[in-house]
Amino acid sequence: MLDLRCPRCGGDFACGVNAGHCACFGIRLTDALRDELAANYRGCLCLPCLNELIDADQARQAAVRPAGASD
Repeated sequence: MLDLRCPRCGGDFACGVNAGHCACFGIRLTDALRDELAANYRGCLCLPCLNELIDADQARQAAVRPAGASD
């Protein structure tokens, strides 16, 4: 496990990517959010920050989705 500091909130967290079992393996990012993260942050973000950004991204998508449209 790697001990890291989140570049968004400054909190400490452990990343297990090199061990093959990181908490972020279970999340899905849209291409737009992935691009936004790459443009604004260097390195890994903690899971709480990722979840907040995913929720905000989903809210943005819902706001621009035409009424009656489905995924």
